[in-house]
Amino acid sequence: MDHGHHDSHAHESNGHASHGSGGHGHASTFSVRILRQDGPGEASYWERHVIERENDMNVISVLQRVAAKAENAEGHKVAPVAWDCNCLEEVCGACTMVINGRTRQACSALVDRLLADNPGEIELRPMSKFPVLRDLMVNRARLFRSLQKVKAWIPVDGYYNMGPGPRQSPEEQQRAYPLSECMSCGCCLEACPQFNKVELTRRDGETEEQFRAREKQEFDRNFVGAHAISQAMLFNAHPTGQMNAGERLDALTAEGGIQMCGNAQNCVAVCPKSIPLTTSIARAGRAATLHAVKKFFDR
Repeated sequence: MDHGHHDSHAHESNGHASHGSGGHGHASTFSVRILRQDGPGEASYWERHVIERENDMNVISVLQRVAAKAENAEGHKVAPVAWDCNCLEEVCGACTMVINGRTRQACSALVDRLLADNPGEIELRPMSKFPVLRDLMVNRARLFRSLQKVKAWIPVDGYYNMGPGPRQSPEEQQRAYPLSECMSCGCCLEACPQFNKVELTRRDGETEEQFRAREKQEFDRNFVGAHAISQAMLFNAHPTGQMNAGERLDALTAEGGIQMCGNAQNCVAVCPKSIPLTTSIARAGRAATLHAVKKFFDR
């Protein structure tokens, strides 16, 4: 994770003079190169913007300046760049994009750090594993469908008081808490070699309902991803969630399940919350094997 401190080194930015730096020795401007796309299925294109450098900027504040200026580096008026964000404190997971070649959260990507690694320019691309809606906004429906597939929740039959539920030991709570920090940002999926893009278009004469059913089938045939596996393990470890553990393990061993994991371990390397995803995957593998053996002998 990036932490908010200023880089003391001076950088020149694409040939711009280092003036008006506010005493920090930084170049006064820097370039932002953005991969844009005007709509779903359309061709993408690169567009460059020049931004005045300010103190304590992150990528979201850069995009706000780009939107306010609405003018590219050549001085032509352009439509503001579209992107997703909500919380601005790395909790919602909405602002995931590929920044200087690395999938991460835009709100915690600090300009000083980025320009220290790549002086003069910041490159922004949308996630490549999800269909682009526009510019840096992608359709993450498949990510949430994976959570539905593995039943990543605790089902209840009512909200009336039934007294205290089963207790969890402090050790179980310690194991569960890191998994509960998942914010469905999609970083693990973007970095995963087994998670491939699924982008469907509606056929002639196909109703919206038929299209969504076909899309759901296609999502379910492809790899669910580390986030869903980890969430299944979180709820299977919950004393109440254990009642539906078999259903989650059935989902994890179905087509597109845990057997598709290639153990590349990219997921754990890019997770903004440092969730032990590979540990969850290993636990899921053991649990799935035991579940399959039990089902075989229970026939």
